[in-house]
Amino acid sequence: MSQKSSAANLAQQSEVQPHQPGQGFFKAILPEDVEWKPFPAFPPSVRLAVVVGQPSDPGPYTIRVKVPHGEKLMPHKHPEDRVYTVISGVFYIGLGDAFDASKLEAYPPGAVIVLPGNTPHFHWAKSGEYVSQVTAVGPLGLEYLSAKDDPRNRNS
Repeated sequence: MSQKSSAANLAQQSEVQPHQPGQGFFKAILPEDVEWKPFPAFPPSVRLAVVVGQPSDPGPYTIRVKVPHGEKLMPHKHPEDRVYTVISGVFYIGLGDAFDASKLEAYPPGAVIVLPGNTPHFHWAKSGEYVSQVTAVGPLGLEYLSAKDDPRNRNS
């Protein structure tokens, strides 16, 4: 290898950035290590777990969302593009400004759904609990199309 190409390789290696801030090392997250918590923008029974990154900050993140049987997430949108992966259960998602069960599509475990930012959509755990994993670039945003559907607007 020439001295010039060796120097170029060294410079290229020193410019490599980890995918996540503070994640320049190997890390594994096991299912039992996932910490499920309530999230103010979701109905009280829905849980969210931060898997990688910090959703409230600029930069890539991965979260998981666990929705119990029968729960609905009314029409909302996110400013960020999102990639959903169905981990378990059947993930029902519909596109539109109003909840319309006839617009729901069912996705089984392993399915990947790409949702462009600012696309109005809704979810329903119609046939049982589901867990979806969301990968996006933050900060995470969630805006309900109707203020009455936003759990953050309800009195405790």
